[in-house]
Amino acid sequence: MCNLYRMSKSANEVADFFAAITHDMRVAPGNAPAEIYPGYPGLVLADGTLQNMAWGFPLPRKGAKGQPLKPKPVNNARSDKLGSPFWASSFRDRRCLIPVIRFAEAEGPRGSKTRTWFSLPDSPLMAVGGFWRDTDEWGRAYTMVMTDANREVSSLHDRMPVILAPDDWQVWLGDDPQAAYELCLPYAGAMHVNRTDDPWVARR
Repeated sequence: MCNLYRMSKSANEVADFFAAITHDMRVAPGNAPAEIYPGYPGLVLADGTLQNMAWGFPLPRKGAKGQPLKPKPVNNARSDKLGSPFWASSFRDRRCLIPVIRFAEAEGPRGSKTRTWFSLPDSPLMAVGGFWRDTDEWGRAYTMVMTDANREVSSLHDRMPVILAPDDWQVWLGDDPQAAYELCLPYAGAMHVNRTDDPWVARR
């Protein structure tokens, strides 16, 4: 699953990237970090607006004595679980596009894992399928949709983000959830794989 991605493009650059589907995009104010972990703010295209939302739906938690704990951000939704009560209404009614430069998976033995990055060689950004909802804890929050991994990713994980071609953006954002669901496929195009010595650091 994807628990780290990079998005350092400006809102105007992202608006230009999505120009094929909108020519009058509103850009909401706000900033997001370049490296995005679960619980961090990230830029998404929803309702014709580029907005900053928290990455991950809040999952309430309680301690051993029943005391409330900080919610856990559930930042990935498996495509085969989209009909579950936790996800179903958001996927049906509030799908969005998430601009991503590259996403990372952890590689190596426990305790010394490193970052391996995946990107598209012929595009500065990829559009990842997601959906969002309003939350009491964090305001608007979004999650990525995960599907089976393609050849490049499968050596590290059996799932990868749903990467959508420009011709499919309107379908994903449209009124037909079944048509959107049928786009939840492994990415079939070429991917660039960048293995690094950078340590994997999980953040919450």
